[in-house]
Amino acid sequence: MKDVHEPLSPGPSAIRAGQAGHGTAAPGRAMSTSQHTRDLDDSARRNASRAVWLKNLHQWHWISSALCLLAMILFSATGITLNHAAQIEAKPVVTSKKATVPASLQAELRKFAASHDGAKQPLPADAERWLKDTWSLNAGGRLAEWSLDEVYLPLPKAGGDAWVRVGLDDGAAEYELTDRGWISWLNDVHKGRNTGPAWNWFIDFFAVACLVFCLTGLLILKFHAAKRALTWPMVGLGIVIPCAIALLFIH
Repeated sequence: MKDVHEPLSPGPSAIRAGQAGHGTAAPGRAMSTSQHTRDLDDSARRNASRAVWLKNLHQWHWISSALCLLAMILFSATGITLNHAAQIEAKPVVTSKKATVPASLQAELRKFAASHDGAKQPLPADAERWLKDTWSLNAGGRLAEWSLDEVYLPLPKAGGDAWVRVGLDDGAAEYELTDRGWISWLNDVHKGRNTGPAWNWFIDFFAVACLVFCLTGLLILKFHAAKRALTWPMVGLGIVIPCAIALLFIH
């Protein structure tokens, strides 16, 4: 006779129920773990992509700022001097020189003027050499104004002005140079006035570098805006203030 305290063995139906229970619970846990892993992977990829973008933006931001730093200081300072040009007194210094062209050169100029009356043409090579030897002037192929009685060569320069006039009747040549000072020179450099093609190309390059600096700064602000509540209000203020001043006070 069996002991009444001996534990009863589970029957076949109980075993099947237990197996069925284990079989349904395990896939649920596996699916939950897999979804969590995918979420972590997606988050890691987003963070990695964000880090790459920020790194590139910061790199372009500091490179562009380094390239245009000195020019930005120059243009900012000369923007103030230009804005107050009437209050900044300039004292022009005028230098005048006179000479007489050789008879052979005078005859050559008179002959050239006879066929180019009223035209704008560069000086002949001999005339440019004479200016170089006499007054150390480089005409550089600039256009002169021709008439039957004289030839006039304008020589505009940053921060001043200059010109040469040669009378074709008597061969009298006159050179005048006006220097308005270094502030006027810086103002003309700011405007690209009479500065030559090389400086004009530099202004274009500087403008592109400033655009890169500003746009990368804007994108960096976008990345950090979530943690800095004042980001977009400050950006909006920087847009609203100049627009309001322009609309209200510029007529």
